Amino acid sequence: MHYIYAIKSEKDGRIYVGMSMDYQKRVIEHNSGKTKSTKGYLPWKLIYVERVLTRIEARTREKFLKAGSGKEFLKGLDLQNAPIVQWIE
Repeated sequence: MHYIYAIKSEKDGRIYVGMSMDYQKRVIEHNSGKTKSTKGYLPWKLIYVERVLTRIEARTREKFLKAGSGKEFLKGLDLQNAPIVQWIE
């Protein structure tokens, strides 16, 4: 399984989208400052997770969520609730 995840900086509100086989570990890495591109915007909150079967699907979804209507979708999430999780089988 592969996961696409979105995290939101509690510092300035920016959203980061990534993919991983272990999204929980990646969020911990982001919040520990181990990721160069996100360490300046700590702390991060998980706002979206999606599971897909293949790396190719994950990459396609990651690209979608990083641009245009995918980015707008993430900005519109109700962030007062728990993260939105979507499993695609």
